[in-house]
Amino acid sequence: MLTTFRDLFRYNIEFRIGVVLVSLIVIFSCLSFFSPYVPEQIYTVIPDQPPSLEHWFGTNSRGQDLFWNLTFAFRNTLVFGLIVAVLSRIISIVVGMTAGYLSGWVDRGLMFVNDIFVALPIFPILILFYFVLRNDLDTYTLALIMACLGWPFDARLIRSVGLGLRHREFTRQAIFAGMSPAKIMFEEHLPYVMPIIFSTAMANMIWSIGFEVTLGVLGFTNLNVPTIGTTLYWANNHSAMVVGTWWWVIIPVILIILTFIGLFLLAVSMNEHIDPRSRLRRMGGGNG
Repeated sequence: MLTTFRDLFRYNIEFRIGVVLVSLIVIFSCLSFFSPYVPEQIYTVIPDQPPSLEHWFGTNSRGQDLFWNLTFAFRNTLVFGLIVAVLSRIISIVVGMTAGYLSGWVDRGLMFVNDIFVALPIFPILILFYFVLRNDLDTYTLALIMACLGWPFDARLIRSVGLGLRHREFTRQAIFAGMSPAKIMFEEHLPYVMPIIFSTAMANMIWSIGFEVTLGVLGFTNLNVPTIGTTLYWANNHSAMVVGTWWWVIIPVILIILTFIGLFLLAVSMNEHIDPRSRLRRMGGGNG
């Protein structure tokens, strides 16, 4: 996997751009640990001040320094996306590799469950959970719910790879050597699907963060926790664009777009690297 990242960084400019964009956003979010303000407190600074040397991103109508408030918002949003991506990858790996390797009735049963989850209307389900849980719907609970809904497409993709690996010569040798199915799947087959797992993880982060922003903007989440969604909710609640505090909307939107572009480029470049012909063409073309 480290060799894959090295080759991508060396030969794929899209991957390098994605790494730079995501790294900048991660560094920005880590600044929250040095914030002089408590994120939940309001009216700690003069409201509605435009960007300046004192307040780099300006202040909002709630009396919060937008720069420091956004560091917390991006940290919470990125952690949310990462939790969803990791948990849903675990489910998709277990389901996909088990179905692909064992095949037969196990494959049919798991894919039947998989297809049920594919057909579920995710957005109405999330809104239903909000009305049921209300104040108990914190970031981690929402991440757990979304992880349980965000695995089926990737599980089917991993299964397709597992079906091919099942008939490879090294798999037969592992069986003759007495290795258990679990050991074969997670020691012999897992390295072959790691690039796919990384690629789908980036796409899953875009998907989950997009849902978080949507739910936050509509107010279907804990509004006391600063995230990108809740930041835009409060901006809309205070009619930021109407009263002229444009920075309260424009700056978060620009930053989240850069985040999406960075994650998208990482996913696309990894997808390209999975294809041997595209990989050889890119590497043969030097810096491409």
